[in-house]
Amino acid sequence: MATCPATLEELPRYPEGKEILTCLQCGMCSGTCPYGDVMDYPPRRIIAMMRAGMLEKVFTSDSLLSCVACYACMAKCPRGIQLTDVLLPLVKEQTLTHLPELPSELQKALQNALRYGNPMGEPARKRAAWVKSASVPIRIFAEDPRPADVLWFVECYTAFYPRGQDNCRATARLFHRLGIDYAILGNEEKCAGECGRLTWEPGLSETLMDYNMAVFQKYQFNRIVTSCPHAHNAFKNRYPALGFHWGLEHTTPFLGKHLAQLKPLLTRKLNYTVTYHDSCCLGRQSEFFEAPRQLLKAIPGVKLVEMVHNRINSICCGGGGGGMWLDTYFKAKGHERLSERRAKEAAATGADVLAVSCPYEVSRFEDALKVLGYDKRLIVRDVTELLAEAMEE
Repeated sequence: MATCPATLEELPRYPEGKEILTCLQCGMCSGTCPYGDVMDYPPRRIIAMMRAGMLEKVFTSDSLLSCVACYACMAKCPRGIQLTDVLLPLVKEQTLTHLPELPSELQKALQNALRYGNPMGEPARKRAAWVKSASVPIRIFAEDPRPADVLWFVECYTAFYPRGQDNCRATARLFHRLGIDYAILGNEEKCAGECGRLTWEPGLSETLMDYNMAVFQKYQFNRIVTSCPHAHNAFKNRYPALGFHWGLEHTTPFLGKHLAQLKPLLTRKLNYTVTYHDSCCLGRQSEFFEAPRQLLKAIPGVKLVEMVHNRINSICCGGGGGGMWLDTYFKAKGHERLSERRAKEAAATGADVLAVSCPYEVSRFEDALKVLGYDKRLIVRDVTELLAEAMEE
């Protein structure tokens, strides 16, 4: 990604800023935005206000709290304007200085990320506690600093959240059976920081990025593999400015590259009808649409069915851009939760399993299915969990 402006005032000096001013005002961004109908200032109108010299009005509105950084506007823009990566974060940062306060749920998550290195407020010493319950050996760099091919960046929701730890154990089993030479940072790891840049707090993002880069430089490895699309997004688009030079892969497409090795290991027939939800960061932003589907189709007995909105047209789970910690705010506003909107689509397919490739989505969809009363007929599983389940011991 090219170097981007740090402030709105710098926009005209950068190619990305000049592109913004070429906006056709076609309304495609506003029409495709999942909350565009409830926002006072969707992307098209923000640009119109910028041209008119009236951005101050945008800053005094809480409209952008409804932006979940889903990349839909950016993916559909006929001009290819960097809306999600450039314009919206800069406007959010300015809006922050004008709002009386952030919703308490979001504010607490950001404060926790700064103080503890994770939005849940868990102590760092617990980050690698899940390793004890893994059925395979897992190397932690601080305990064994030998060079490794892969640094597996676990991230917060997989490390601390019980259902996320299922993803960890499944991923560890897959790596072990494939003979991947990897290590993790364990308690030295902190949130990658994408939550800061895309949710109003660039200072938080920079603090976390600086910390993680210092830790990376302590060890020798060739590439980072992470199960979190949001961490992948941060490493891909933000960290290069700090000297990030390692290879980078998300777990799902990484495993897709090992499909030939995986297939002989997948000996257990699952007999599931599965529908796959495309993560915004992994799908629209990074264009990894086929790898997860190829992995699912390789599992014996799995029948893959598609939701109405899939691939580039997928509906966001609502967790990005701070939405993970704004459900109370959305409910108070009377907005339908995007996770529930998506869960209805998944249930309509008749599938037994809603498969995902993002740690945020497990908790969001499991909660949505319970609220809707669909949790007895549809379960949520990460792609890695299904692959591990299909491997006979």
